[in-house]
Amino acid sequence: MDVVELLPRLHLLRFPVGQAYLWRDGDDRAGHGELTLIDAGPPRSGAPIAEAVTALGRDPRDVRRIVLTHFHWDHAGGAGEFAALSGGEVLAHRLEAPVVRGEVPGPEPVFEDWERQLHEPALEHLPEGDHVRPGTVTAVSGGDVLDVGGGAHVVHVPGHTPGSIALHLPEHGVLFTGDTVAASPVDGSVIPGVFNLDRGQILAACGRLAELDADVACFGHGDPVLGQAARALRNAARA
Repeated sequence: MDVVELLPRLHLLRFPVGQAYLWRDGDDRAGHGELTLIDAGPPRSGAPIAEAVTALGRDPRDVRRIVLTHFHWDHAGGAGEFAALSGGEVLAHRLEAPVVRGEVPGPEPVFEDWERQLHEPALEHLPEGDHVRPGTVTAVSGGDVLDVGGGAHVVHVPGHTPGSIALHLPEHGVLFTGDTVAASPVDGSVIPGVFNLDRGQILAACGRLAELDADVACFGHGDPVLGQAARALRNAARA
């Protein structure tokens, strides 16, 4: 797993498939303050995440919460394991919390024909078998504000999954989009996400996220945009 510093408060954790983000509150100069993990990687990522946090000079128990943008295994698969190691609270949209807990199955994507050739190779990088489920999952809804980054706004953006969320930190101009938006592996351009339930909802969600006027956009797949992200999101919505 690669660990990349994006901002003094923000690190990217890159897995073979997908990525997560580690946000730090508190005084930048001292390097203290509680941590928040946005997404948790595929199954069996709990221990590697804990090792990454330790390598950054922090204790995994400093991670107070794990916010899941959606239930797919490459984002939620490591949540149960890392929550057990850190004691962090797991949060997901109210429509997805039962799926994350393993109580009900999640809906399968409605693939465009061209997406199938992308999906099958990605599956080869995910561990087989079931994964550790979080014991408890706190349900959130669009419009909620979490105690992260001076107030992190939960934005409900259905389309990729029914309960997909983005997390917006207006005070810092940072937006975590989950898989609603991605960066193309071909040329790095910002594009609507793939493997969705509803393509029309995804395009509408891209437009909503562009209106937030974020400067930094962190995607579930692909390199983040570290400046003028709203412009890139508007271009993706138009495309």
